[in-house]
Amino acid sequence: MGLIRILPDQVANKIAAGEVVERPASVVKELLENSLDAGASSVSVDVESGGKRLIRVADDGVGMLRDDALLAFERHATSKLRDVGDLLSIATLGFRGEALPSIASVARVELDTRIRQETTGTRVEIAGGRLLNVTELAREPGTTILVRDLFFNVPARRKFLRSEQTELSHIAQLVTHYSLAHPDKSFRLTSGTGELLNATPVETLRERVFQVFGTEILEELVALGSCEKRLTIPAEPPDPPEEKVFRLSGFVSRPQVQKTNRNSIYIFVNRRLIRDRLLLHAISAAYYNLMPAGCYPFALLFLEFPYDEVDVNVHPSKTEVRFRRQSFAHDLVRDLVRERLVESKPVSAFPMSPRPPAMAAALPASDALPVSDFVLRASPFPAPRFDFSTTPPIEVAGAAEHLGRLVEVDAPPLESLASIGELRPLGQVRDSFIVATGPDGLWIIDQHVAHERVLFEKVLRERAQGGAERQQLLVPMVIRLTAEQQINFARLAEELAAAGFELEPFGQGTIAVKTAPAGVSATEIEKLLHEVLDTPDQELRGLTPDDVRRKVAASIACHAAIKINTPLEPRKMQWLLEELAKTDCPMSCPHGRPIVLRYSMKEILKAFHRL
Repeated sequence: MGLIRILPDQVANKIAAGEVVERPASVVKELLENSLDAGASSVSVDVESGGKRLIRVADDGVGMLRDDALLAFERHATSKLRDVGDLLSIATLGFRGEALPSIASVARVELDTRIRQETTGTRVEIAGGRLLNVTELAREPGTTILVRDLFFNVPARRKFLRSEQTELSHIAQLVTHYSLAHPDKSFRLTSGTGELLNATPVETLRERVFQVFGTEILEELVALGSCEKRLTIPAEPPDPPEEKVFRLSGFVSRPQVQKTNRNSIYIFVNRRLIRDRLLLHAISAAYYNLMPAGCYPFALLFLEFPYDEVDVNVHPSKTEVRFRRQSFAHDLVRDLVRERLVESKPVSAFPMSPRPPAMAAALPASDALPVSDFVLRASPFPAPRFDFSTTPPIEVAGAAEHLGRLVEVDAPPLESLASIGELRPLGQVRDSFIVATGPDGLWIIDQHVAHERVLFEKVLRERAQGGAERQQLLVPMVIRLTAEQQINFARLAEELAAAGFELEPFGQGTIAVKTAPAGVSATEIEKLLHEVLDTPDQELRGLTPDDVRRKVAASIACHAAIKINTPLEPRKMQWLLEELAKTDCPMSCPHGRPIVLRYSMKEILKAFHRL
């Protein structure tokens, strides 16, 4: 007798369940996708004990006939594919035909369904992969699936489940994700503790973001609008070339919103939630030089690609995809997000007080929006004699009438830094931060990073034009290099020369500096070169030529910029603001720190209890 044999269906289904059903959230995902594919306009999800005891998903979709309801529990039975050619252009969320039989093999399942054309519906009961009962019932059109006692017949798998709170958190994140992808549909999530999500249908994505995250998160986001790119695909003669349209929409956060992980990045491709390293890298590249290394933005991106340009049949849980033109997809996301950030020039709000706890709880990620790592510390003034932080607003008769004479509260805020040159500088704080006033309140500008941004873009502009401004040293400066620095020098010599350096080997382990970029003082030249050449080998190998160019330019700008503790005349401060307004990215320095903070008139009036 041979050793190889065909496994029974019950065993095969349990193996498939190991791939498809990882935890209760996996069950919710498969059932939720089935509801959306069925054309449901309303989906309700109820769970008990974090989904371990009960999961109930109800929808108002097209429903099923009795025979279809039974056939749905057979392996590889689906209404979404007809032939192998359909795999090349999948338009539905599900397509494998494995979800229901896999779930039914490791749980007790009850399916109620009815199509609109029939007067009665069908109930199918299955436990551990065995059909128990099929009956008729009266119900409204649509489908309801109950999944009880998940992994009741696989105790080893049940032991690996986390706490009820953890499993419920995964389910909540999943339902939230799909509610964002389908703002025109209703989503409701309840558990034993009450209602967790109730998102009613809305017309725009902005309204759904407000429903899910609240107004404070929404204020931190920049809308991408509807961006598209057209690509002409050459065809074999005599067929004409084919033009395909690729669209991107959604929201990204201002550079000041800096997360410690990627949990707040949501990417949807053709309404399918995915995790893709290629697109995650594209988003990070879009924020390069706008955000410190190791920080990540909040992003909600929706990509609409032709279905034949995306292969979704690469992972059992369908959370990964493969793009037919990977470089194009990467550059599309990177360039459009970067262009929108540069175009909008979003203003950073002044961090007046910690955000309320509700804001952090609204985010699916566990971390709240952190304040920039560059903190302005107050000088040791005496403690204030009065504390109004907990004082209720003062009701004064006629206050609103007199307030209108004091200030125009409804004056349009300066939401873009493009007009920062119109600000009027008032002075400096500790000879380091420029204080200025404008039509919408008080502004604080970090003079060092502001000048750093101006010089950074100037260096890149001169580099692109083929000639960087240089200064000749009276006496060549000899600098000693470590062994690792010598290796990096050989790699970066060409870029350093293009940036304005003239460097020559000068004996063993040393180089001679004859010229340097204009504006860099003699005391800063050695620090600048060591900073560039100390780049770790692993980081340097991962940089593109453009990244290397920007890294060198950022170091030059940092060492040539106005330092803190430097008094500036009013004319110099005004010049700096005007030059900053001319830059492409006046919101962040090349290392990602904020340049400008605004204390809006609205916040000032609130602080004085005039609102």
